[in-house]
Amino acid sequence: MKFSNPRKRLVRVCIVVSVAVAVLFTVVVNMMVSYDSGRRLYGIEDVPRNRVGLLLGTNPLNRMGRPNTYFYTRINTAAQLYHDGKIDYIIASGDNHTRGYDEPMAMRDSLIAKGVPEKSIVLDFAGFRTLDSVVRAKEVFGCDSITIISQPDHCERALFIARSNGIDAVAVGAPVIAGRLVRIRLTLREWLARDKMMFDLIVGRKPHFLGEKIEI
Repeated sequence: MKFSNPRKRLVRVCIVVSVAVAVLFTVVVNMMVSYDSGRRLYGIEDVPRNRVGLLLGTNPLNRMGRPNTYFYTRINTAAQLYHDGKIDYIIASGDNHTRGYDEPMAMRDSLIAKGVPEKSIVLDFAGFRTLDSVVRAKEVFGCDSITIISQPDHCERALFIARSNGIDAVAVGAPVIAGRLVRIRLTLREWLARDKMMFDLIVGRKPHFLGEKIEI
């Protein structure tokens, strides 16, 4: 059945309005997150001291199967924070949903290789997403104050989640070492992740798992 001309116009208008609303929502959310969180993003030298750092996980390998610079710059940043006395413990929080994929263990091994004592590394195997990692830092590990470690854009999103959950957090942005196309792709992905984060916060979504408290 063919649409009449007025009906076609109505469908086009609905599509245009929907796209415009989605774009506007994304722009507003990104401005909110950057404005709210950017002031709590520090360099290693300037960041206030916290007892615990939250190291957010990512794949040690990139899509080409090569070492992921995002992973290793996070490791280097976390290790330097520890050695500079800016943090005493590191929660290595990441995804461990399959037997062959274990971000927390990869982070632990890399941190140890950088001279961080194993006793100062706390493994969180249920950091399936940023919201899980941040909220679990408080609800499971008892941290009301943390230093978040990731790339700057990711840090801003994690800081927004922390503030929304009553956590006094600051962050240190690890260096971004990537080509232009990779940066663009990851920026677009971060924008969409911020949209999803906002929906999660609005509906009050909780971590997949909490479990017993582990005091650090």
